[in-house]
Amino acid sequence: MERRLFVLAACAFIVTAVLASAWVTGQFTTPAVDRTEGYVSELAARNQPWTRLFRVSDVLAGLACLAGVALVPRVAREWPGWLALAAFGLLTVVAGLFPLDCAALSDPLCGRQGASAAHVAHAAARVLGTIAVLVAMVLLSARWRARASWLFTWLTLGATLLTAGAQAAGHGVGLAHRAQLTMIAVWLVYVALRLLVADDAAADATADEAGPRIAPGRMGGVGGARVRTDDARAWSGTDGVRADWSGAEGVRADDDPLWSRAGAVPGPGGRGRAHVVVQGAGPVVLITAGLAGAWFHWDAVAARLAGGHRVIRFDRPGLGLSPSAPVPPTLYDEAARLAALSPAHPQQVTLVAHGVACWHAEAFARLHPLCLARLVLVEPACTAERRPLPFARTACRWLPALGRTWGATALARVAGPPAHRLLTGLPDPSGVYGTGRVLAAAVGEWLARRGMAADLRRLREEKPFPDVPVTVLSAGDPDGCAGRLADALAAEHVRLPRAGRHLQLHAPQAIAHAVT
Repeated sequence: MERRLFVLAACAFIVTAVLASAWVTGQFTTPAVDRTEGYVSELAARNQPWTRLFRVSDVLAGLACLAGVALVPRVAREWPGWLALAAFGLLTVVAGLFPLDCAALSDPLCGRQGASAAHVAHAAARVLGTIAVLVAMVLLSARWRARASWLFTWLTLGATLLTAGAQAAGHGVGLAHRAQLTMIAVWLVYVALRLLVADDAAADATADEAGPRIAPGRMGGVGGARVRTDDARAWSGTDGVRADWSGAEGVRADDDPLWSRAGAVPGPGGRGRAHVVVQGAGPVVLITAGLAGAWFHWDAVAARLAGGHRVIRFDRPGLGLSPSAPVPPTLYDEAARLAALSPAHPQQVTLVAHGVACWHAEAFARLHPLCLARLVLVEPACTAERRPLPFARTACRWLPALGRTWGATALARVAGPPAHRLLTGLPDPSGVYGTGRVLAAAVGEWLARRGMAADLRRLREEKPFPDVPVTVLSAGDPDGCAGRLADALAAEHVRLPRAGRHLQLHAPQAIAHAVT
C-alpha cells in the first residue's frame, strides 16, 4: 500500500505541474497581456476574458500540491522541506482565490484608482509562494543530495533573481517570470519521478520507525509505567519493555513459561515488536484497553494490583508504542493476541477488558476456556445488529500506510493531543496521540467494530461460555448493554455512580476490587 501512496503522490505533483503551466497556451488567447513585459498572473486578472479558467487552474494546482505532500510517506528529517512545499500549495490556492484587479504591467491604466484587498493579497501570496517553493527546493535537495535536484534549484533561483532584476529595470519581466515558472514545474515533475523510482527501503524508512517521544518513566518504565528490574531478562528489546509476539527471536526466558510462550506463539499481523509493560509479581492479570486506548490509561489500576499480582498491559498494533500491523484488526486475531500473552497451562489469567476490548475478552474466553480464571468487563460495548461496512476491510488495509504520511501526521499533531485530553482529562506522557500511526489505528479499530460484533454473535452460537466468575462494571448504562451482557453470562453486575467517561481513570479502586 505504501508503494501505491508513492504513485498517488507522484501523480498529484504531475497534476500540479500541468495545471500550473496552463499559462503556456493561455498567453496566446489573452493578447492584452504582454508576453515580454507582463506577469503570468495577469492572465487571471479580473478584467481578462479567461480569468475564471486560470483562477480555477491555480486553485486546483495548489490543492493537488497539498494532496501530494499529504500522501508522501514520512521520512526522517525531511519534514521542513515538505512543509515548505505544502505552504507553496496553500499560497497558490490563495492566489487563485484572490486575483489581480487588472494586468498590472501590461495595462498602463491599472492601479490608478488604487488596489483592492484581493489585489494586494494575490501579490503577497505570489511572493511568499515563490519564497516557499525555493525553501522547499533547497531543504529537500540538501536532504536528498541529488545533483538533478540541486541543478533545478539553482536554475529556479537564478530565474527568480532575474525576474526581480527585470522588474527593477522595467524590461523583460514576462520572459524571466515564465522561465521561473517553467523551472518550478520541471522540479515538480522531478519530485514525482523521484517518488516513482523510490526504493522499497526508502519507503520503509519512515520517521515512525524511530518511535514516538518516550517520557522518562519510573523504575525503568516508559511514560510513567513501571517495569520490575528483575523482569528485564524477559524482554527482547533493549529498553526492557518490548516483546516480540511473532518470531523465535523474541522472548528468550525459557525458564519463564509466560514469556517464552509469548515469544513463540505466532502473532497476528506479521512480525513486529509490540509494547508490553509488566508490573508486580504473583497471579497474572492481563489488561486490554478499549478503542484507541493506551497502556498508561491503566496506571492507577495496575498500581493497585501490582502488590499481589503480576499485571501485564500492552498496546495493540498501531496504538500506544506498538508498530502498525499490515492486516486489518479482527476478533479472532485479538483473541489470539490475548492467548499469546496469557500464561501457559496449567496457569490461568485474570482478564480485564474495557469497551470494545470486552468483545476480544469474551472471544478469548470461549476459544481458550482453560486459560481463564476470572473475567472483568468494564463498560462493555454493545454488539448492535448492524452489518459490517462494505468498505471497512479495504479501508483498513490502506490505513497503516496512510498513518505514515505527512498528512496523517499533521492532522494527528493538531487534533490528537487536545482530543485525548478532552476525552480522558489526562496528558499524553509519550506523545503517542500526536502520531499519524495511532490516528490510523484508531480509525481502523472503529471501522472494524461491526465486523467484530458480527463475528462475536456467530461465536456465541458455536462456542459455550466457560464456567468462570465474571464481573461487569458499568456507570449509568443508558443503553442497557452491560445489564443484558451480565444476564447472558450469569455475571455479577456492579453499577457504579457516574464517575466520568472512563472507569479505569475515575474509579480504579472498583476495578481492582473486582479483580481481587
